[in-house]
Amino acid sequence: MNFQRGRNREEPEINLIPMIDVLLVILIFMMVTTSYAKFSELQINLPQAGGEASNASAQPLNVTVDATARYAVNSKGIIYTGIDSLTVALKKAAGTQTDPTIIINADAKATHQSVVNIMEAARLAGYSRITFTTQNQQQ
Repeated sequence: MNFQRGRNREEPEINLIPMIDVLLVILIFMMVTTSYAKFSELQINLPQAGGEASNASAQPLNVTVDATARYAVNSKGIIYTGIDSLTVALKKAAGTQTDPTIIINADAKATHQSVVNIMEAARLAGYSRITFTTQNQQQ
């Protein structure tokens, strides 16, 4: 209900001047308090090393397990009597390598436990680089 019939209502105005002033003050504050990193002033002398490139490339260990849980390390069958025997075979095949890559070739029907045995033997031998081989499905 409008009881003041003859009086026109004024439309509200948005005064932008105070908002612009506040934004400029914030901008100036940010510019003054920001510390700029000066990388060009840092003088770094990097360490130098001299040495020959190693010609001996690390040979991976291929560990194979078939569906009947028979193991082979680098195509040489081993008698599996427990994880300790597999650990000894891995260390013997690695020779002087400190952490060779172990490639596990498992038959599709091999049990999960037989693959875990290989991984556990590698852990006990101190080898941490393990990978698996797969093949594409034939269509």
